[in-house]
Amino acid sequence: MSATESIRHDELVARARQITARELQVYMQRTAGSQRATERARKVLPLGVPSSFQAYDPHPIVVSRAQDAWMEDVDGNRYVDYDMGYGALFAGHCHPLVRQAVERQLDNGTLFVTPCETNADVAELLAERYGLPMWRFTNSGTEATMDAIRVARGVTGREKLVKVEGGYHGHHDEVMISMKPKIELAGPADNPTPIPATAGITAAVLADTIVIPYNDPEALERVLRSGEVAAFIVEPVMENIGICMPQPGYLEAVREITRTYGTMLIFDEVKTGITAGWSGATGVLGVQPDLVCLAKSIGGGLPLGAFGGTMECMDQITTGKVLHLGTYNGNPLCMAAAKAVLQDICTPDVHQAINALNSKLVAACQGTIDAAGLPAHTVQFGAKGCVTWSEEPIKNYRDYKATDFDLAFAQWMHGINRGILLPPGLDEQWLISALHSEHDAMRYESVFQEFVDELTA
Repeated sequence: MSATESIRHDELVARARQITARELQVYMQRTAGSQRATERARKVLPLGVPSSFQAYDPHPIVVSRAQDAWMEDVDGNRYVDYDMGYGALFAGHCHPLVRQAVERQLDNGTLFVTPCETNADVAELLAERYGLPMWRFTNSGTEATMDAIRVARGVTGREKLVKVEGGYHGHHDEVMISMKPKIELAGPADNPTPIPATAGITAAVLADTIVIPYNDPEALERVLRSGEVAAFIVEPVMENIGICMPQPGYLEAVREITRTYGTMLIFDEVKTGITAGWSGATGVLGVQPDLVCLAKSIGGGLPLGAFGGTMECMDQITTGKVLHLGTYNGNPLCMAAAKAVLQDICTPDVHQAINALNSKLVAACQGTIDAAGLPAHTVQFGAKGCVTWSEEPIKNYRDYKATDFDLAFAQWMHGINRGILLPPGLDEQWLISALHSEHDAMRYESVFQEFVDELTA
């Protein structure tokens, strides 16, 4: 960065902090009801929320209702929802076909704890999309990745696991390591030190989890040479740090290397899933893993996860070598919703139309960035997109940590006070759903333009 660029960057950051300070005051005034509701909840819920991801400063908005592409908080403020349940609502809020399917199933029961015919219906739909023959259902993405790892250990007879630095795969112990570690603790960029993300991770679990950088096939091969690794679990496109795309040839190299060393390749498609395209990132990018993990959008707003795999992998369950259990697994209510999503809502034509609309939004935001000469860029993957506050695309977690969070937070605060609901993590992405109109989608760009105009005035 030249001296002139450095001065301009410092000026942008100073202006961003001014915007943030003002918008925080506005936020406190317009969300007083959410503040009261959060204070009440904190008396009976740690942090006042049911999941720690939902807690953010100064307090989260507390929602009273949602439909289509909007949500409304307890203060009566309405938002165009670009968060969409952290990517869980590709079908939109209360899609009419999901509602109809759930209402029909309510007349026939909510929980059998014995098979129903829609188990096979949904499994067949997933097998068609992903090219993997056998599937099992869970209740969340966390369960899906946990069970897939156990299957990989069963089929290989090995114990160690490899994950990438900055990757999130749920909240079971093996993967709550180096989710977003402090750089000063994380060791060399090419050979990261595994850092537990929470108390309660045992030394034994930590010793069995190896951390490598994303987009570095040489690092993967180095750690697989020992022959001790059961599985490499990875998001084919990292979406815990904005949208971090694989470099050309990376996933193909990963597939070849894992096969060479007899390590199972697990694609965590909980976030990319059907939001990336009709067959997820697996189909879009053309690399076939041994196991795929899904959740979020396949349930249409109901809690549902799934994992599918090759016959070699899933026969571990068939033979009883690996147990997969769960009272609510494949319950008929969630199956009814999933069948509507996979069969009737998220068709190839719908995917194509939504991706095209998202491309229009991404291009408009990039045009605004280019016109203002901002140190930022846009990324699109299917129905998701993001603005990343760095001049160059990020390739891994260390690149992400070098992005400008002052600018990102100012944009988030400015947007939420104008009805633009984005995830509060500053590193998440928007999702255009089946129920976003063109006006809904492009509202983001108009508010982004207002922010840029003020930032660069």
